[in-house]
Amino acid sequence: MIFPGLVEAVRVRPWLSYLLAAALSVLALLVRFATGDLLAGYPFITFIPAVFLAAFLGGFGPGLLAAVLGGLLVAYYIVTPQDGFGLDWPSGYVGMLLYALTSLLIISVTGSLLAAVQRQKASDEALRRLNAELETRIAERTAELQAEMTERFVAEAQIRQMQKTEAIGQLTGGIAHDFNNMLAIVIGSLDIARRRLTGDEHDLVRTCLDNAMEGAQRAAALTQRLLAFSRQQPLEPQPVDANKLVGGMSELLRRTLGETIRVETVLAGGLWRSFADPAQLENAIVNLAVNARDAMPDGGRLTIETANSDLDERYARNHAEVTAGQYVLVSVSDTGTGMSAHVIERAFDPFYTTKGVGRGTGLGLSQVYGFVKQSGGHVKIYSEVGQGTTVKLYLPRHVGEPARIQRGESGEGHPPLGRPEITILVVEDEENVRHMSVDALRELGYTVVQASSGNQALEQLVLQPRIDLLFTDIVMPDMTGRQLAEQAAAARAGLKVLYTTGYTRNAVVHNGILDRGVAFLPKPFTLDQLARKVDDVLADRGANRP
Repeated sequence: MIFPGLVEAVRVRPWLSYLLAAALSVLALLVRFATGDLLAGYPFITFIPAVFLAAFLGGFGPGLLAAVLGGLLVAYYIVTPQDGFGLDWPSGYVGMLLYALTSLLIISVTGSLLAAVQRQKASDEALRRLNAELETRIAERTAELQAEMTERFVAEAQIRQMQKTEAIGQLTGGIAHDFNNMLAIVIGSLDIARRRLTGDEHDLVRTCLDNAMEGAQRAAALTQRLLAFSRQQPLEPQPVDANKLVGGMSELLRRTLGETIRVETVLAGGLWRSFADPAQLENAIVNLAVNARDAMPDGGRLTIETANSDLDERYARNHAEVTAGQYVLVSVSDTGTGMSAHVIERAFDPFYTTKGVGRGTGLGLSQVYGFVKQSGGHVKIYSEVGQGTTVKLYLPRHVGEPARIQRGESGEGHPPLGRPEITILVVEDEENVRHMSVDALRELGYTVVQASSGNQALEQLVLQPRIDLLFTDIVMPDMTGRQLAEQAAAARAGLKVLYTTGYTRNAVVHNGILDRGVAFLPKPFTLDQLARKVDDVLADRGANRP
């Protein structure tokens, strides 16, 4: 280890290598003097090692210097001189020539070996650096691949969950659609029957009708939740100021949740407007609040927060169903029992609940999930057992007209009655549903004509001298309600139209959003709802989404 260090020290200092070459030449002369007659006849023998060492330590220049100095010293001190530095002929010149050739050979070979060693050393160093760089790159790429594999695993799990949810949604949505038509007959008929009671009947008759109506309405609410989960409920989105909406709900939530739950709101300043159905957003917040209350049986704190949020590309890559962009965040947090990872994974599944029998349908969170997804947003649950739960709703930011929340009629008081001079054309392909609608409108006091198809309806428009309102189903064979309305409006200027259906994927609902300027009454509906909606449409205020 010392010798290589000495070689490096000499080579980086050229002046030192030349000085060393001179010192080695002098040392070789001293050694030659010390040997005396022992090396007689070999005047250059001790200088050859000096030339080699000088060339090895310093390279070509120091080696050449040692060779020249050695020749001069031999000619001056050892070989018998003739006229100064002259040599005897021919032995002196021959010896000097052999010495010169030997020295040049030693210097050349040593220089070549040193150059080869330097090249090998440089090559080894470059290879070492390359290996180190390659190992670093391999480590970095391995880490990247591991991260990509993790992201892919998470994304695949999310896609599997989405596919499962979509399959369940299609099934439940189809069932809900069929139930809506059946419930329309049940609820409408029960409503008409209750209105026709004279008071002379047995009390049990009214009780039975009331019980039947309550059960039918609960079934209607259940189908509405199924439609919400399957993302097939007709939404009426508009610019919403979430701060105003949450602030307006505070008192309602306090009354609903009870005195043991402390409700707090944290509203962000400069909050963006969101684009969502305000009624469904209120419903989602109430669902989350009720779930939070059930998770805090001994009381606790419920916090509703709003904030502006920007979900970036990295977040979107880790959540396959998320589109990067700007969102309005509404989060609901509680200090309750929390959820395990297994429960969080299944929290949005319909009919899944951890509550006791009779305490929940298991559709609350799935309804929230369906509404947010149908609105183009994102929902995320953060929870730990014993640490509470936070559910974050990300709703798309709206840029445009000022926020305004449209609220429906309160439903209080008696429904408006119709007038016989107002004629309504009812178009419905299902006979029982059509008869129920006709009976309901006549019960309200309107004059009603009916048709079982679009073509029959167009004939009625020709035959009837006056028709004020077209009340039509949307999904019908041969001609949709939308097509009928367009032809009818062309035939009768100023004709008002009210659509109804139990199917949400139709000619007036696109991507789950109700078209602008459309008056729509979803099935099933009560007599009160029908009366108020018809009255609104006749008064030019019935559009669900202006």
